[in-house]
Amino acid sequence: MTNRTERIMIEIRQILCPIDFSEHSRSALDNAIAIARWYQARVTVLHVFSSAPLPAFGPGPVVFEPIILPVDRDRLLADTKAFADTEGTAGVAIDAVVRDGTTAAEILDQANSMKADLVVIGTHGRSGFERLVLGSVAEKVLRKAVCPVMTVPKRLSEAVSASPVLYKRILCPVDFSESSSRALQYAVSLAEESDGRLVVLHVVAHEFELKAGTDYDAGMTVKNFLEEREHALLGGLQEVVAGAPDFLRMETLMTHGKPWREVLRVAAERDSDLIVMGVQGRGAVDLMLFGSTTQHVVREASCPVLTLRQV
Repeated sequence: MTNRTERIMIEIRQILCPIDFSEHSRSALDNAIAIARWYQARVTVLHVFSSAPLPAFGPGPVVFEPIILPVDRDRLLADTKAFADTEGTAGVAIDAVVRDGTTAAEILDQANSMKADLVVIGTHGRSGFERLVLGSVAEKVLRKAVCPVMTVPKRLSEAVSASPVLYKRILCPVDFSESSSRALQYAVSLAEESDGRLVVLHVVAHEFELKAGTDYDAGMTVKNFLEEREHALLGGLQEVVAGAPDFLRMETLMTHGKPWREVLRVAAERDSDLIVMGVQGRGAVDLMLFGSTTQHVVREASCPVLTLRQV
């Protein structure tokens, strides 16, 4: 990871927001619109439908072919436009698109074809997934999208639905990898745009502490070893944030424990509005497990989570 937060301008020009006409996807769209307004981006609102197979009669065996009448597609497109056309979207460029096919595959294809800079998607849709079970569509998009993905959980209370989206308290866990360096750049940029406060967190895993019991230098106690390690990590955190603008309200924090539990605990204690975190690699194991820490955080966080892969 680089020594400091390099002043790299984050550009978000094209945002893709899949919807299913539920109030939950309304919440995802609210977040997409807020980000689009800050970065002067264009939002593509996408609805994916699956056309019903109807029998085509004729010589030979019955053949089932997907058929949808033009008026049905027009109605869906009109509904998609109406869903996106609200008072809160004034001044933001919006496109409405409907596509026929498998939902996750169509979302990924649309993201690639429009060269999306960000996908904003709800983790729970009309099917009512339980809180700890990430919807299969969102999970597939998270695993395979080449651009950053923001997952938006179902609101704990619909009473806040009229409130504007503001990321006043942003949490960014870092592990000094290239992916978390990229995540920190986005976190700094979003904190600037929303005039928010940024907490940069590093978690020392228990596994490392246990390993230290056998790896410490001769003549040094485990306590001394961990104290030196903590001092080095705090110094590293300070270097990480050294390049951030002076006016940015930011603090560094180091905790000990299971990384995903600590991220969720700190997010809850700080009442975070957004978690921004990096995901390492795009190998077969990563695609299969999606990184245990990220997977737990996305599934259980009560606020949106922006994930970024190493590029």
